Amino acid sequence: MKYIFVTGGVVSSLGKGVASASLGALLRARGYRVTAVKIDPYINIDAGTMRPYEHGEVFVTASGAETDLDIGNYERFLDLDIPPGSNITTGQVYQEVIRKERAGDYLSQTVQVIPHVTDEIKRRIRVAGETAGAEIVLIEVGGTVGDIESLPFLEAIRQFKFDEGDENVLFLHLTLVPYLGTSHEFKTKPTQHSVATLRSVGISPDIVMVRSKEKLPPEITRKIALFTSVRENRVFSSYDVSHVYEVPLALEEQGLGKAVEDLLSLERTMPNLGVWVEAVKTIKQPRREVTIAIAGKYTEMPDAYLSMMESLTHAGIANDARVNIRWVNAEELAEGGEGELEAQLGDVGGILVPGGFGIRGIEGKVRAAEYARTRGVPYLGICLGMQIAVIEYARHVAGLAGANSAEFDEYAPHKVIDLMPEQLEVAGMGGTMRLGDWPMNLREGTKIAELYGVPQGGTVRERHRHRFEVNPAYTGQLQDAGLTISGVTPGVAGRGAGLVESVEIAGHPFFVALQAHPEFKSRPMRPSPPFAGFVKAALEEQG
Repeated sequence: MKYIFVTGGVVSSLGKGVASASLGALLRARGYRVTAVKIDPYINIDAGTMRPYEHGEVFVTASGAETDLDIGNYERFLDLDIPPGSNITTGQVYQEVIRKERAGDYLSQTVQVIPHVTDEIKRRIRVAGETAGAEIVLIEVGGTVGDIESLPFLEAIRQFKFDEGDENVLFLHLTLVPYLGTSHEFKTKPTQHSVATLRSVGISPDIVMVRSKEKLPPEITRKIALFTSVRENRVFSSYDVSHVYEVPLALEEQGLGKAVEDLLSLERTMPNLGVWVEAVKTIKQPRREVTIAIAGKYTEMPDAYLSMMESLTHAGIANDARVNIRWVNAEELAEGGEGELEAQLGDVGGILVPGGFGIRGIEGKVRAAEYARTRGVPYLGICLGMQIAVIEYARHVAGLAGANSAEFDEYAPHKVIDLMPEQLEVAGMGGTMRLGDWPMNLREGTKIAELYGVPQGGTVRERHRHRFEVNPAYTGQLQDAGLTISGVTPGVAGRGAGLVESVEIAGHPFFVALQAHPEFKSRPMRPSPPFAGFVKAALEEQG
């Protein structure tokens, strides 16, 4: 296997994930089997228990791993499912090293960062590549060079050059060149210091990629090459573009793919980037546009809904339309009157209620679902958004006054959303939900079966991340009141048979809600069926 390590300097959140994913897209377009690994130097075992405002969304893989959001970027750009073990954290590494020490695997050795921790890091990287059957493994090292947390990982990747040989390992360093408007200058000093810091731990970058507001002028590229000892044709500008899907095209135009081919002794190949060209063309010059309201509680941190936003973009591409998102604070909907509802939702083509946890903003989401149901506005509910739709329908149509979820009111007279028996025994928080790919049987003749292309009914798989379920004790009453249960979980090893997976309302222009998170499987070239159908209905509603 070949290994490409991506490090970052100067500041965090430069876009290492997008840079890594874009390079992966260029290699995939050349026909290589590629996978990606994200290293996160925090001590958490995974991202599952972290605040969305601090860390963005938790991306769930098919295997049920709760990972960093960059894994989602990899899946979307590479158009593949990233296998288990591809999000490596400090917590995982030390947990395994300590387990081995307790089990006597190290015999009488003194267990140290070098070689025991670094060997475990290297083992995990290799296993991730082998599991994926990859020819090229992209490894993004989270954090910023110089952070104390990253040192064991940097030492581990330094050793890769010795273990695998120069022709099989490539180091790409992403850094920042700020532009000072007062003096009208690009400043390269932060990049020089960043590369020097990287060299101080024994790693010399083969490629320097620079984040900047605009494409760097040639004289700045030459200066960076001179002071970092990296060839000028291996210094690339990752400048701001109108949409993230332009990044692979911009980097290919500068010759990144060819530079990697040379450095890793790969055969020169003409990439097939047609899907990216078409996607960018549609995004920039759509035939139509529509506004979708997202009623959530993390509206000040859009990265908390990153996969959902990307799914709407994919759905827009499929419908030759631009999807404009209106962020609606669910707490404000709860506190405002009818005027607030009209002001926020009166002119949108569709209303989307996303997943989430906790009671904050719940009543505002219920009002959004009621507005969509009663006004004939297309509605898509995702995970909690489905539970909200059920609560609203139970209260206002099925006559179950005070209906609620046990998550929000354990004394509610009608807990239409509740924990299942197997969840009642769970004590911990991390990794204890219904996670990963689960099958759902779709009912014949329903809207969701039509969306998935199985109008006669069939089984599809979507990813899950939730603990509470629609209470089976109320499904009969809900159906009697007119709610269609269009999808259920089949029996899986004796667990979860018959759990509600999707609901819809017959006769409504589009009212579909799923317990799953279909946004996690959406791709630019293969949009999620529920999202594509939702955007199509919203376009029709908005005219």
